[in-house]
Amino acid sequence: MPMESAAPTVDREPSPAPPPARSGVSAAIWRVLRHEWTLAVLGGLLLAVVLTWPTMRHPATTIPGDLGDPTVQAWQMAWAGHALLTDPLHLWDSNTFYPETYTYVYTDTLLGYAPAGMIGSGVEAAIIRYNIMYVLLYALAFIGAYALIRQLGVGRVGAAVGGIAWAFSPWRLAHGGHMNILSTGGIALSLAMLARGHGWSLTHGYRPELRKPGWVVAGWLTATWQISLGFGIGLPFAYFLIAACLLAAATYAISWWRKKARPPFGRRLLVANIIGGAVFSVVTVWMALAYLKVVELNPQGKRGLEWTVLFSPPLKGYFTAPWENWFWGDRHTVAREQLGWAAEMALLPGITLIVLASAGLFFSVFKLRHRILLGAGVVGTGLLGLGANLGDDGDPGYITLSRHLPGWDALRTPGRLMIWISLLLAILAAGAVCAAARQASLIKQPAALVLRAALVVPLALVFVEGINRTPHPVVPTAPAAMSAAREPLLILPSDGLLELHFMLWTTDGFPRIANGLAGFEPTTQSQTRAATVSFPDPTSIAYLRGIGIKDVLVLPHLITGTPWEAVPTRPVDGLGITREEIDGAILFHL
Repeated sequence: MPMESAAPTVDREPSPAPPPARSGVSAAIWRVLRHEWTLAVLGGLLLAVVLTWPTMRHPATTIPGDLGDPTVQAWQMAWAGHALLTDPLHLWDSNTFYPETYTYVYTDTLLGYAPAGMIGSGVEAAIIRYNIMYVLLYALAFIGAYALIRQLGVGRVGAAVGGIAWAFSPWRLAHGGHMNILSTGGIALSLAMLARGHGWSLTHGYRPELRKPGWVVAGWLTATWQISLGFGIGLPFAYFLIAACLLAAATYAISWWRKKARPPFGRRLLVANIIGGAVFSVVTVWMALAYLKVVELNPQGKRGLEWTVLFSPPLKGYFTAPWENWFWGDRHTVAREQLGWAAEMALLPGITLIVLASAGLFFSVFKLRHRILLGAGVVGTGLLGLGANLGDDGDPGYITLSRHLPGWDALRTPGRLMIWISLLLAILAAGAVCAAARQASLIKQPAALVLRAALVVPLALVFVEGINRTPHPVVPTAPAAMSAAREPLLILPSDGLLELHFMLWTTDGFPRIANGLAGFEPTTQSQTRAATVSFPDPTSIAYLRGIGIKDVLVLPHLITGTPWEAVPTRPVDGLGITREEIDGAILFHL
């Protein structure tokens, strides 16, 4: 009987051992690191550092934009933190414009950044703090827009394109020195939270099963924080929220009345809105009362509509980039020269954004009626943004709102409505990019690979259009004599943008000073300036002593060509005051 041959043996490598399972803690950490929102936050931070560069190169000595508004805004953050820690009941009465009161409310306060102002002390800390917050506000704008667009029903790539296009839109670069105007991230983020809390999106409408009252409260609190940064952009946001609430209530009421299967809303959701809306309203009214007090004390501070007429942009302003934009700045030089006030009229949201948004009207993941509404919003807000250049001197239009909506007359720069125009454009653009991404997932290889690779193009284009060439000047250092001066203090020359530097210098201890610069001149400041032109003489000394000034610091290298040019050479004999020189500065002790 024949024997069966044995099957040949084959040497095999041992199978690799399965990877060890991650522990519970490491697995949780890995899930957090891989999570979409972790990547969105980290991506926003990275984008902000890169597209605001070189802000973080020398954060202790330089400041983005110019040496005007950024220096006073660095002081604003520092004062808010200092006042809330030491004397919160006198928050509005800052250490500047002595002896006036409510001086912290002479302009947008950036009060929402007060927690940052509680960290560190002194001038260097104020500059570093400003630079860090300058970068973070761009990051928050991206994160907020990304969250909002995702909540509306757009995919990740579309949301990234829309987020970059809105957060780093070219027109923002003209406001490199206006932190109150750049700080818009809370607008988009609060709207995203409110929409999520109500279970609403553009692509799916209202879904009661997705209601989350906690997100509603968070949305209202974020909106409250946003408006605490100032009414310059906060007031239109407040009116938008009022209009959105009325529209949503009316739509729900009609739906509830017409349909047999009435959509539920829920007591918890109603309570969340009442609580959140109440907090928002209380803070808004509290701040508004402070601004009304300023107008009561300083009637000259109320500006007429002629300012709105002055700053109203022409239609071509929407297609003109500011000088600070790296890609379009030089290319739009001629167009910019034709604008009356380029800093407020160069309003290009981005050519890529305009093209993608236009495509989004015809090709999108959004329904046709929603695209029409978004397009109408762009056109309507764009017409309002023309200010007095629309119709019969802006009436009907922006001027009409200024005459009838409380507080709107103080918004003298219609072009800043580009915040809303560019947000609507970003949503439309994201819808188009998302539709292209979905189309790529439906077709066969290799065409799908080509289409997916092409989606990198809009990302790259909006990135390039956001590159800046914003100046970063070195911040002047405070004279050594400041530390030897007694408060209340007057610094001469008391005129022009130099006052903003003096305000920043006071972050080292916050001594009270008679100096300051705002959109108007308080009564006592005009009197002080007039009285001190002849300083030192008996009349000026008596006046200064009468209002409580103890020392006068004169900076000779800054007074050339000013009314105080002769102050250092005048004698002090017999005036009952003393004079000393400290590192080139002259300090008069009254």
